[in-house]
Amino acid sequence: MLLQLNIQNFAIVRSLDIDWQQGMTTITGETGAGKSIAIDALGLCLGDRAVTNVVRPNCKKAELAATFDTSGNKHAKKWLKKHDMLLDNECILRRVISAEGRSKAYINGSQVPLAQLKEIGQLLINIHGQHDHQLIVKATEQRNILDAYANHQHLLDEVKYYFHQWRELSQEAKLLQESKLQREAKQQLLQYQVNELDEFSLQIDEFQSLETDYKRQSNGQHILNETLIAAQQLSENEQFNVVDSLRHSSEQIASLGNYDPALKAIAEQLNEALIQVEDASQEIKHYYESLELDPQAYTLIEERYSTAVLLAKKHQVAPDALANFHQQLLQELQLFSSDESRLTQINDDIESAKLKYQDAAHLLSASRQKSAIKLSKMITKSMGELNMAHGKFFIDICQDKNASLSVNGHDNVSYLASLNPGQALEAMNKVASGGELSRISLAMQVILADKVITPTLIFDEVDVGISGPTAAMVGKKLQQLAKNTQVICVTHLPQVACKGHQQLFVAKLTDGEHTETTVTELSCDGRVQEIARLLAGDKITENSLANAQELLAG
Repeated sequence: MLLQLNIQNFAIVRSLDIDWQQGMTTITGETGAGKSIAIDALGLCLGDRAVTNVVRPNCKKAELAATFDTSGNKHAKKWLKKHDMLLDNECILRRVISAEGRSKAYINGSQVPLAQLKEIGQLLINIHGQHDHQLIVKATEQRNILDAYANHQHLLDEVKYYFHQWRELSQEAKLLQESKLQREAKQQLLQYQVNELDEFSLQIDEFQSLETDYKRQSNGQHILNETLIAAQQLSENEQFNVVDSLRHSSEQIASLGNYDPALKAIAEQLNEALIQVEDASQEIKHYYESLELDPQAYTLIEERYSTAVLLAKKHQVAPDALANFHQQLLQELQLFSSDESRLTQINDDIESAKLKYQDAAHLLSASRQKSAIKLSKMITKSMGELNMAHGKFFIDICQDKNASLSVNGHDNVSYLASLNPGQALEAMNKVASGGELSRISLAMQVILADKVITPTLIFDEVDVGISGPTAAMVGKKLQQLAKNTQVICVTHLPQVACKGHQQLFVAKLTDGEHTETTVTELSCDGRVQEIARLLAGDKITENSLANAQELLAG
């Protein structure tokens, strides 16, 4: 519930601190005094759009803060905990608006975007303006009211779930069907490429080996010539070769080591070099003798190597990546096959989702039909209590199963009313005046009171256009509503004002240069005076005072 509202430099308010009580609070005052200022300030705390003229003239900024008790509001506490803003059992919404129209929003001291103010605000308070009754003539609002009364959120969630499932599957099928021709053309190209590479059948890492063989065979004669020359230079030449020269030098230095030990290390190095050269010479000789040049094998290697290079160039990949590219094409081709399989399967999935949707929509419709009968009777009864003795109310539910699937099921909900004997039931906006619509709307609010999750309801002059016994009944309805939730009502009717557990009086003061609005909580005597003023106007009489006392006592 709302505990406190702090207003600084807002509109014609310099400074206001309002403490709110449980039950029903009424706000009264002369026309133009600013009775709705507190409601406007609350609206900004709840995320309403700010304009520049909300800041009091000659002030830099306006500051607004609303403090709520969340001890009994599990939905609000859950939201605050989720966003790491939980602060004991309090929720403080604060809004700072500059004279230029810029604003900052805070929840329990943490700066937040306006969207989050609106989210938490919906869980804390519900504001009904004097024109909100006009909403009940809209089909969407009529369906929402019926669903709130029926309290079948699980059925709504089920219908919504299967609707989204059906829609997503339908969109997927549409995309697959639209791209079928394109996929077929692409698939044919892929199949041709895969067949070509399948026929060549280059294996992973084969190209590296193929390239090595190709280079060896194509340069075979040159390799033979050069290896023969190297073998002769190392060991085969009888006149001079490296091995004999190293051996001679090693023996010479070794013999000199008897005279100088320092030469022994050099002799060892020469001997090691000799061993390595002899080994290398033997390897070259073995390589030379084992190297075979096969013209026929070379022809096959050259042909396969050239083909690999040409295919790689054709597909714009490196030759050593051709085998991997082949595997990629195979995978793409498999995906096309799976798309075709999916297109065949998806129609069955769509039909299955549609059947589940229809089953869920049927259950939702049955629940709406059952609740519509009960709600119609209750509203008809309330209409009689609100000076519409001949009023009848009926909720008509039509099913258009030929219409496209909808997230709200296949029901068209219409509110019909008759206000005079013998008058046929028609759409409410055709037979009910603004005041009558307002009363019907209020009746609905009272009926739905135990379905409302917000612990605070605010009514901003919803009693416009009514008076007398009807006004008294509206006051009783609001008082009844206050048994389950905190009710704040801006009113000009004494029959409504007297029903409040708390009454605030709004006054506008001016010194000729500056104007200021004040809000005062009225004492018992003060309430008598204010109710008398509402009854009699500026000239309060003994009769009006007596009537006021009677109203407050009743």
